[in-house]
Amino acid sequence: MKVTAFDIEGLLLIQPQRFEDERGYFYESFNQSRYQKILGENVEFVQDNISSSKINVLRGLHFQIPPMAQGKLVSVLKGSVYDVAIDLRKHSSTYGKHVGVILSRENGLQFWIPPGFAHGFLTLEEETLFHYKCTNYYSTEHEETLLWKDKDFAIDWKINDPIISKKDAEGKDFYNFSTPF
Repeated sequence: MKVTAFDIEGLLLIQPQRFEDERGYFYESFNQSRYQKILGENVEFVQDNISSSKINVLRGLHFQIPPMAQGKLVSVLKGSVYDVAIDLRKHSSTYGKHVGVILSRENGLQFWIPPGFAHGFLTLEEETLFHYKCTNYYSTEHEETLLWKDKDFAIDWKINDPIISKKDAEGKDFYNFSTPF
């Protein structure tokens, strides 16, 4: 298993070992004791989610505020996405900065996004299946959305007019945002 850290502390790109042959492939997508060592903490996942999206669908930038903040281990089961995490931790030297990675069925990568980050993704293929393990339960009352195209983030989504929900179109701007982290 290969683990890559970023300049933004806490974010990790994980590449599980994949065993391939003429039949297809196999890999262990999660092992509690192994991931505790990788993440350096006792992370307990309580909810798994899968979303299916057409090409050019943008979901995000979402997060949950305390006490329902979530860490997420995300991956793609089919298709591919451009996945983004934004640091919302006010005392972090990388506050407001982001990391973007390509996740796909082909590359098998997983992206660890700890609590204190906003998260979003853009689908790059039809019928993309996106999987995320969460460290806390979904809570409508604690969910917040930042505007995906906020100029302060300078995210190059490589698309001007993605398919988005009403909620995502009305996300908060970062300038007026007061972080709870």
